[in-house]
Amino acid sequence: MRSLRPLADGAGTGPLTCATDCARLCTDSGLSDVLTSDKALLHWRALRRLGDTGLAEHAVQETLLRAWKACASYDPARGSVRTWLLTIERNILTDIARVRTARPGDANWDEITDIAEGRCAGPDFTDRLADGLLVSELLAHLPGPQRDAVVQVILRDRAYQDVAADLGIPVGTVKTRVHYALRSLRRLPLSA
Repeated sequence: MRSLRPLADGAGTGPLTCATDCARLCTDSGLSDVLTSDKALLHWRALRRLGDTGLAEHAVQETLLRAWKACASYDPARGSVRTWLLTIERNILTDIARVRTARPGDANWDEITDIAEGRCAGPDFTDRLADGLLVSELLAHLPGPQRDAVVQVILRDRAYQDVAADLGIPVGTVKTRVHYALRSLRRLPLSA
């Protein structure tokens, strides 16, 4: 394992000039010991609370990163390194739970990453196919002129004026057809 930071005189120098009673995460051997003894426990707790492998791995990684950065602030009088790590992880798991509560659609780390990068995953092919079949079935219940108006205005997202010009009818007529068509669709049973 290569060094994370340059070692001075054989003593570990962590992110904030570690003291002799630091958590030893600033040294290769200390970090290796923590990974060997506590990584599985940290991952198990994260997976149990979050229910998602990707988020659990992210939580463990963030826990170890925060612990490494705060290595010098570890106080052995307040508990063991394991207890300290579990406290850090609990805070991270709470943060992740808050993000998931604020954005309930985010089910796993991949989706959170997609949103952070500005890319939202769209529905897959089967969802689009099922939606298309349902829309086709519902539109079949409408009279022809209302169906044409809904398809142009709602599904193709065209302006009322453009649709009226194409159909050679007044704008008010297009609006009326769309209004009555949507009203009729709302009254249809869900199984229609």
